[in-house]
Amino acid sequence: MQSAAGRVPAFQRARFWPKRAGMDQMLHIVGGGLAGSEAAWQAAERGIRVCIHEMRPATGTFAHRTGDLAEMVCSNSFRSDDHERNAVGLLHWEMRAAGSLIMEMAERHRLPAGGALAVDREPFARSVTERLVDHPLVSVSYEEVADLPSTGHWIIATGPLTSSRLAEAIRAETGAEALAFFDAIAPIVHADSIDMSVAWKQSRYDKGETDEERTAYINCPLDRDQYEAFIDALLAADKTEFHAGEAESSPKPTPYFDGCLPIEVMAERGRETLRFGPMKPVGLTNAHRPEVKPYAVVQLRRDNALGTLYNIVGFQTKMKYGAQTDVFTRIPGLEGASFARLGGIHRNTFINSPTLLDSQMRLRSRPNIRFAGQITGVEGYVESAAMGLLAGRMAAAEMAGADLAPPPSETATGALVTHITGGADARTFQPMNVNFGLFPPIEAKGGRRGRKDRYKAYTDRAKTLFAEWLAEQG
Repeated sequence: MQSAAGRVPAFQRARFWPKRAGMDQMLHIVGGGLAGSEAAWQAAERGIRVCIHEMRPATGTFAHRTGDLAEMVCSNSFRSDDHERNAVGLLHWEMRAAGSLIMEMAERHRLPAGGALAVDREPFARSVTERLVDHPLVSVSYEEVADLPSTGHWIIATGPLTSSRLAEAIRAETGAEALAFFDAIAPIVHADSIDMSVAWKQSRYDKGETDEERTAYINCPLDRDQYEAFIDALLAADKTEFHAGEAESSPKPTPYFDGCLPIEVMAERGRETLRFGPMKPVGLTNAHRPEVKPYAVVQLRRDNALGTLYNIVGFQTKMKYGAQTDVFTRIPGLEGASFARLGGIHRNTFINSPTLLDSQMRLRSRPNIRFAGQITGVEGYVESAAMGLLAGRMAAAEMAGADLAPPPSETATGALVTHITGGADARTFQPMNVNFGLFPPIEAKGGRRGRKDRYKAYTDRAKTLFAEWLAEQG
């Protein structure tokens, strides 16, 4: 089997080193997602032998489609790339400064997305996989790890779709049930099935430095009657609470993450909720009818470099497949839409990190094990990869006989790790995206700062401190 470049797929040419020989001298990483891949890269670049244990493709999940490492399933966006006044953009900057493989490959496979960093997800994952497989200190073992090891150096980075057997082992070790919420996936549409006589291309507020970036989104306008009809159909549609095999074990309501709510849940909170969320009409002018202000707008973002696929922004859903087709084709411009992938819902497992992890991201009851990525209670691709970056560096330092202090809490990376290792209230701990609310406040000088000036002060301070933290490592 050959890849497009005429090479054997990376997951078929991975090196397989003996698991037992020299176990204590190798860093074992369970999970080959964004966090596990970044952790492996950081450790290997520091001279540490690494084995990534990835259960795919032998054991798949309903959300993944390939055996590649760092496969993106929910979206193709790393969100805002503004490192001057945006917390996630600052996290991009810090990861680039730290030699992040994920950021390097994201830049290589970048797609126009206004001010966001969106990637062509399949070649992105393929490139990450090939770089890791080709690294002389990295091996990959395609198997499911079902137990927590008592010896050796390990990082658990299994992400939101941790296997049930490993989740049970974590529960048994911690003496408490793993926390969980349910995350949803947005549908993807074939571009040639979108009616461009109704829809138009424009990034919100015309953001972007090039014409391509300023037209990175496709917009579908709705007037008031169309919006109300859409909401009625959405509320009446057949829905599934869980994917097959993921039935909830308790009678408690489904604890969704507020940053990634299914659109049905948003609609249930009020008929205008979507119009002030993913369907907000601000910053957009209908190219076909510039004199008419849309009541609501559905945006689609390019999902691959060819521009043949677009995902519906913010339209994570738990509707059944037949209902999705019926509801989404009610959107003006999508009446004849053909879907490359419909939406879905899945269990997202994470641990109560503030009670279980120390400042080095180690499990207090088994300090030979670190946790990284979404399973620690950070939310988002970038945040997960950043925690992998930090865990990989910390593990490498420990194996070299050194101690790596976490970055200052005034940095984006430091704010996240501080949050999950003690900064958050364990009683109400929930997944969190990076945001300036996690940063120590900056005192205003000479009067009250405006929000933009305050955010710029946060990023300036963070860049200085993060650069100093990197320099201390030599």
